[in-house]
Amino acid sequence: MKSPVIRLILIALSVIALDQVTKWMVTERLALGEQREWVEGFFRLVHWGNTGAAWSMFRGNNHILAGVALIAVVVLFMARKQFDVHRPIGQIALGLMFGGIIGNLIDRFRIGHVVDFIYFFTYRKDGGEIGFPAFNVADSAICVGVAFLFIISIKKDMESRTPPTLTPSGPPQQGELDLKP
Repeated sequence: MKSPVIRLILIALSVIALDQVTKWMVTERLALGEQREWVEGFFRLVHWGNTGAAWSMFRGNNHILAGVALIAVVVLFMARKQFDVHRPIGQIALGLMFGGIIGNLIDRFRIGHVVDFIYFFTYRKDGGEIGFPAFNVADSAICVGVAFLFIISIKKDMESRTPPTLTPSGPPQQGELDLKP
């Protein structure tokens, strides 16, 4: 049986590999700014550079965001025991998050921006377009990892609120209640 940290690292490395391979494929086939519609009125493969964070917030702050990401990796690793790293769901959550953060960090250092390429959209009645911000494999892994951390947190909260169950263990001891009719 593998240690929890080894599983976490294997998951992170898998995410990094998948993220970097898909980004490489996009950059090899599409010029920066180019887009191809795959499902009319719904999905495009794009090659967009993002120097900001999610939804291009803080655009133009690539170096600052890289520093924040590095700090996040260190803090998450140091606090890993708080996220049930001994259980598979905790290992998956943190592995996905580490892999996603590091995948985007590689882009920030290597090419100066994060490569986003998955874009869902629809047309409005007036002919305009409305879409979900473009994203990549790393972004998806981070979001799924965070969702798992929420599940872990909710489960821990529910377990801490569950009242202890009474079990028959013989006659009541001093200070215990006798609940028999």
